[in-house]
Amino acid sequence: MNSSVFRRYFLPGLICQSIVIGGGYGTGRELVEFFLVKSQGPLGGLLAIGVTTAIFSTVSMVTFELARVWGAFDYRHFFQRLLGPGWRIFEGCYLGLLLIILAVAAAAAGSIAEETFGLDYWIGVGIVMLAVGGLVFGGNKSIERFFSAWSILLYGLYVVFFLWCLKSFGPLISENLTAEPIGTSWLVAGVSYAGYNLTAPFVLATLRLHQTRREAFIAGALTGPLVMIPGLLFFLATVGQYPQIMDAVVPANDLLEILGSRGFQIGFQVVLFGTLVETGAGMIHAFNERISGLKADEDKQLPAWVRPAVAIGLLTIATFVSQYGLIDLIAKGYGTLTWGFIIVYVIPVLTVGVWKLRATQS
Repeated sequence: MNSSVFRRYFLPGLICQSIVIGGGYGTGRELVEFFLVKSQGPLGGLLAIGVTTAIFSTVSMVTFELARVWGAFDYRHFFQRLLGPGWRIFEGCYLGLLLIILAVAAAAAGSIAEETFGLDYWIGVGIVMLAVGGLVFGGNKSIERFFSAWSILLYGLYVVFFLWCLKSFGPLISENLTAEPIGTSWLVAGVSYAGYNLTAPFVLATLRLHQTRREAFIAGALTGPLVMIPGLLFFLATVGQYPQIMDAVVPANDLLEILGSRGFQIGFQVVLFGTLVETGAGMIHAFNERISGLKADEDKQLPAWVRPAVAIGLLTIATFVSQYGLIDLIAKGYGTLTWGFIIVYVIPVLTVGVWKLRATQS
């Protein structure tokens, strides 16, 4: 595939996926919490995933095109144009989410180190935090290359994982999907999951090649499926072990142990460690881009030491937050910020943002 086509249409969505998938999504805990527990069963979970995918694509389409029209390639410039002085409310929500996501990545790494490799919890935390810091230090090109390569690897792994689960307990998946009637909470679960997972504002730096509305809209429309297809495959695998899977700290480990291949389990967790690194690096990189944009407005360059210093500071705080544990961080921490993002991002971009786009030429 032509590299320019890949960067225009697929790279933004793949980087969004890389940020979303780490921690709760990659371990399966986040998917279980929102699409089995909060959605009140497997059929409700499927509907909730559909809602999330549609919101991801719609909001990303508008966000990408607004960023292109405004030349706003970091979230500070973007929300200053969208919200005016209220943009700082978004940043407050973002910093809270950043720390929780980093803490989830750390907690997930610690749990994987314990359950899969028999290592001390804090060894797993330390490894992922050091890797995040190293990737952030590498800058834009290193992050884009790593995210692209790792996303392709991850897609292949999830397909193999799903097909293996389908072969091992496919009849249970079919049986459990219809074991319970559709609950009443699937719409709220799908909206709330999308609310705090909408990562489009954090990948705006990848949009500098976009020249037309068509390019921005295509990239945005692809974002929803690119983000959620691996999640759908993983969700269907968890349905085969419903309802007992709802109590698992790291559902991925439970499923991998059922498959019975130690080699595949280790390989899966190594790739999962990479997704945790992607998530942390992506969120910190977006914050560094915001600082870099501020310096650019002052006709100054961001000193080289600032990026690693910011990373170290945020990672240190998140490491302490991670002691609350993976389940509590996902069940309680995310829910606290979900509606804040819906109010300061989703609603404004789908109302004020769409109105502003209608007033501009394509």
